[in-house]
Amino acid sequence: MSFASDVKKELTTLDVHRESAKAELAALIRMNGAVSIANRHFVLNVQTENAAISRRIYTLLRDHYDVQAEFIVRRKMKLKKNNIYIVRLKQDTQAVLMDLDIFDDYGLSDQISEMIIGNNERMKAYLRGGFLAGGSVNNPETSRYHLEIYSLYENHSRELQEMMSYFNLNAKTLSRRNGYITYLKGAEDISDFLTLIGATTSMLKFEDVRIVRDMRNSVNRLVNCETANMSKTIDAATKQIEAIEYIEAQVGLETLNHKLREVAELRILHPEISLKELGEIAPSGPISKSGVNHRIRKILEYADKLREGFI
Repeated sequence: MSFASDVKKELTTLDVHRESAKAELAALIRMNGAVSIANRHFVLNVQTENAAISRRIYTLLRDHYDVQAEFIVRRKMKLKKNNIYIVRLKQDTQAVLMDLDIFDDYGLSDQISEMIIGNNERMKAYLRGGFLAGGSVNNPETSRYHLEIYSLYENHSRELQEMMSYFNLNAKTLSRRNGYITYLKGAEDISDFLTLIGATTSMLKFEDVRIVRDMRNSVNRLVNCETANMSKTIDAATKQIEAIEYIEAQVGLETLNHKLREVAELRILHPEISLKELGEIAPSGPISKSGVNHRIRKILEYADKLREGFI
């Protein structure tokens, strides 16, 4: 089961207050519902491929409205042959939709009710319903963090963004094929959103994975940095040894003054250590890193003059 499925499963088990339940139900019906007319009566069909979400819709309708909804299971014939779950309401459909403030003269409205906007608990519940209806979130173990809610309507997507922004989440919207998405990219924003909609267990799992992942990345960066520094030290030491061996082969190290010869002989004996470590083991007494570096530079310049025939 994917991380997104785990989040949705957790959300479908939450107990909610009646007003929050209505806000959640409004999002679920607006985003997954369709209204038709049969025998001069409005019929509502709310469709999903998630069995837990369909049971959630059925339970919310049954517990908060005095209606009898039907629960229908069908087999999807194209592509993946998953089950399709339909919650159908034939009785008092218009009254329920009017009470949820999601019905207008043309059918299901694409605007979020003013009774929800500005009310903290109702907005949280609506966002929960929105995520159940059209949401997805990447597994935190993957290469990037991403949470989104898909909606058919641009206006509705913008209102979802505004609600997330109300809770200080850095939400953005984007046009997608046949619809729009409201999305979050930041790990902290995603964690806060999961907490906001009530997915506390999923949030803790997300944070655990994120902490381990971030720690692993930090260790890798340190190792890479240390490896790069080691490579630089080895490359520099190789160049220094080549210069010293050239001087010795051409004119002998005794042509160098005492200070330069001391460092040259130390470098030949200890090719793997840093300039700082060379200075610490100098027979004449500790030499600062800058002091060793100065002498090495003089040795390299002497070798270059030898190669160019100036000495």
